[in-house]
Amino acid sequence: MFRIPELRTKLLMTALFLTVYRMGSFIPLPGVNTEAVGKLFEKLGTGQPGVAKLFWLVNMFAGGAIHRCTIFALGIMPYISASIIFQLLTTVYQPLKKLAEEGEAGRRKINQYTRYFTVGLSIFQAFFITKWLASGAKSIVAEPILHQSWWTFPVAVLALTTGTTFLMWLGEQITEKGIGHGISLIIMAGIISRMPSAVFRGIEDFVFVMVPESDEGIGIVKVIGLVALYVAIVASIVVITQGHRRITVQQAKQTRGRKVWGGQRTYMPVRVNHAGVIPIIFASSLLSFPAMLMGFVRGAGLRAGFLDSLAAYFQYALREDQFFYLSIYVVLVVFFCYFWTSITFQPVEVAERMKEYGSFLPGVRPGRRTAEALEKIMERITLAGATFLAFIAIIPMVLSAGLGMDAYTADFYGGTGLLIVVGVALDIVQKLESQMLMRHYDGFLRGKGRIRGRGPRPRV
Repeated sequence: MFRIPELRTKLLMTALFLTVYRMGSFIPLPGVNTEAVGKLFEKLGTGQPGVAKLFWLVNMFAGGAIHRCTIFALGIMPYISASIIFQLLTTVYQPLKKLAEEGEAGRRKINQYTRYFTVGLSIFQAFFITKWLASGAKSIVAEPILHQSWWTFPVAVLALTTGTTFLMWLGEQITEKGIGHGISLIIMAGIISRMPSAVFRGIEDFVFVMVPESDEGIGIVKVIGLVALYVAIVASIVVITQGHRRITVQQAKQTRGRKVWGGQRTYMPVRVNHAGVIPIIFASSLLSFPAMLMGFVRGAGLRAGFLDSLAAYFQYALREDQFFYLSIYVVLVVFFCYFWTSITFQPVEVAERMKEYGSFLPGVRPGRRTAEALEKIMERITLAGATFLAFIAIIPMVLSAGLGMDAYTADFYGGTGLLIVVGVALDIVQKLESQMLMRHYDGFLRGKGRIRGRGPRPRV
């Protein structure tokens, strides 16, 4: 692929943009005490699990930038939130829905609104994060996080907002001049940047096994089993991500003069995991709110014994019996799978569009019957995808509790991070494959061989 000048330029531009992103992830905010920030997150991880879980989720998408309190601390999360909000509004708000039906011009207009909303959301989040670092964090860490000066607060808000806006622009540049979707690549780069430290922590667990006097460590047999389990999990994610149900679609015959057109039989692919990684993000965020609420109640000096004990059921780190927490987590993942699929896939609209183009499902009447058949198919497919997604979501917790594995390392065995990395990697491979097939018969993974089943041309 490096022999093609255009493809080589795109790959180098992508690497250059990602390098700029990783360099910015280490530039601290003006006026920030980095040592105090490290102590703050250490205490958050032990004393306030609800807040720590939410910060852990945001920190994963930001590539560790929020843990270092850098100019990219907000990461690309405001843009993702704005995109999800506008995607939901497109299905319920008629002006946006009509705008989306206008084609490419309407989508560009919605993208413009999304950018404006991202800037406003970044200012809102940057204001509260900076306010919390300047005043609220004093109750957790004795020393100040931000230097007490008149310029520190507005400059920090401006730097965080500018960092998110720059990342949004950087992602669009990667999409336009590089390979793959820019926003997804930025998220993937942030997740992969945490992988070396997770591997080193796993190696430390393995080193304890080599010491005969020590009972610590997870054992050589378990290490081999964990490596095989990791390969199996990645392979299963690839299968489910690529898997789809082929719904047979028959085109009606049309007679024009003496010629008969149409009558062909095609298929409509429907993904098994139609919701993607969104259900796990929603479920994790929702479960962190009760613990955060109790933290704010305790911070205000109020006594709420019953509410505090109730919030403990929604905190994974505070209970030995985790069956209730895992059950709620699985139920939320399945619920949000169906919720997001019902929003993004509209059987009535698909049935009406098929009717307009003269297509129908074999043995099913066009219109309402087709919509009912599609809805029934989606319910069954979503159940399989939601079950697999719930299984992937709880694997890190099971490994951490059952084998005593470090939570930082166990997080790469499933959950949001692994799903995003595998999905983005598959998208990059498909785009590289399409670029190669545009210029050669040989694809990205097949070398110099011919396409299977094609022999040499017969001589005339």
